[in-house]
Amino acid sequence: MGSDLTFSSRRSPVVCLHGCVASSQPLASTVGLDVLKRGGNAADAAVAVAAALAVTEPCSTGLGGDAFCLFYDGHTGEIRGINGSGRSPQALTLDLLEGRGHTEKAPPSVFDALNVTVPGAPACWCDAVQLFGSQKLSLQEVLGGAVELAEEGFPVAVVTAHHWENWTTVLRSNGKDLGEDLLIDGHAPRCGQVFKNTSLAQTIKELGEHGKPAFYQGRVAQAIVDVVNENGGVMTLEDLSSHDSEVITPISTTYKCVRLWELPPNSQGLVALLLLNILENFPQLKAGGHNSSDYIHVFVEAVRLAQTDAFRYLGDPAHATIPLDNLLDKSYSHQQAQHISMDRAMKCVQPGLTTGSDTVYFCVIDSQGNACSFVNSTYMGFGTGLVPKDCGFSLQNRGANFSLCREHINCVAGGKRPYHTIIPALLTDSSTKPQKPRLLAAFGVMGAFMQPQGHIQVLLNMMEFGMNPQQAVDAPRVFVQYDPKADEWLVNLEEGIDQEVAVELRRRGHTVTWPVTGPGRSQFGRGQIITVGDWWNLFNTQGGSPSRVLWAGSDPRADGCAQGY
Repeated sequence: MGSDLTFSSRRSPVVCLHGCVASSQPLASTVGLDVLKRGGNAADAAVAVAAALAVTEPCSTGLGGDAFCLFYDGHTGEIRGINGSGRSPQALTLDLLEGRGHTEKAPPSVFDALNVTVPGAPACWCDAVQLFGSQKLSLQEVLGGAVELAEEGFPVAVVTAHHWENWTTVLRSNGKDLGEDLLIDGHAPRCGQVFKNTSLAQTIKELGEHGKPAFYQGRVAQAIVDVVNENGGVMTLEDLSSHDSEVITPISTTYKCVRLWELPPNSQGLVALLLLNILENFPQLKAGGHNSSDYIHVFVEAVRLAQTDAFRYLGDPAHATIPLDNLLDKSYSHQQAQHISMDRAMKCVQPGLTTGSDTVYFCVIDSQGNACSFVNSTYMGFGTGLVPKDCGFSLQNRGANFSLCREHINCVAGGKRPYHTIIPALLTDSSTKPQKPRLLAAFGVMGAFMQPQGHIQVLLNMMEFGMNPQQAVDAPRVFVQYDPKADEWLVNLEEGIDQEVAVELRRRGHTVTWPVTGPGRSQFGRGQIITVGDWWNLFNTQGGSPSRVLWAGSDPRADGCAQGY
């Protein structure tokens, strides 16, 4: 298939038998692989990777952010998830914001302390090990690799150094004394420079020794409350101590002979499923070839429809009723598909929220057939840039995704989870028979509102165009976003997509940016994928076989790699 691609795969997929880890940082992948070799399972290894990435990519993830995971039990075939997103402080109400002069048209800065929601990642890590782990390794042993990286230091990788530097202004704006744990003499570390974070090492060590109370009570909790309130926020110790993860049942849809599993609201996994359901109504999808003008046009229009529905209906299900069954009904997606004309872009599709994000996604499959699909994020770089004293991490700004419209399902309120962008995914066969569904892949693509778009592009790259996992994450992508200032949808095309395609899309009425090159390619997300067998070959002339061989790919838009044994 590689000869058909304008953007050739840069490396071959990793193939292995006993276990595999794919993440955006090689040192983190190594930490996860070590946990597998010491008897841990996929969940244990995923948490080890999450903690290691908190050390090596603090400009994308950390203990001050949120996490979600999906876990496939290789023995029973059961799929469960953890919603590790935090809630807003109880005192954060629309009345409070309006009293401070904030409105829908004049919200707080995205970096305002008012946007700090309770960090859910540490609880998610603890719960994932307790609920899904092998029970052969303690939490302290699982987190040991991250502690070692933080104490001894690590050389900062190329892409991470770039993003670290980009986001340092957020740390500096809150005072050097707040961000010093994450800087070297007030500056971001250079590529290849060794960085240590002894404060973070201590925080992770305490979490390993004492579990959730070490974070949500005591020293760390007090430091969080202090820095938030000193900067105008309203978080309390009660907000932190009352936090719990939520064990959830994932939602899914079928496409041909596979089933895609995503997390339910407040996660935007719904968008990926809506998008896939709409695209199912276009059987001619691959006729023009990969990233042809017809293919991209239909994809863009489907994204606009799916994303608009999500902005309208998606929020915290504890605060509103979300019509999931109706939205995921195939007849509804068929109706939605009728709005798409092959000749012209739609004119009237109104969305709501739009902002950017930095996130890490990673996945693990172990020798027992368990899989863990995991995503962890502080949202926009270092989030608010607020760093609790002597803790070594920054606090997220997830509250920036709340609406300030009183009638909106996602309107800000105390103790509420905001619309959440981060989504892990799993893929199984679509069998509805009593026996367990067969695991096909654990995968994801990080990057705010790019994530569901990335999920579907990677999936279709394999199913419609026969790409192997590495080719599927290498291939140039499309990112559809809404610009509220210009009141228009933008279609961003990565380098490697033909100029003629950009010209034709403009003719059909799309506002196109082409080609997006260099560091700007980060907007297309950073994906990881591990498949069980080469099942994607079933959709092309090579045949394919459902073997136990693991195939893995890691996105060239990040520093990472897949490793197996």
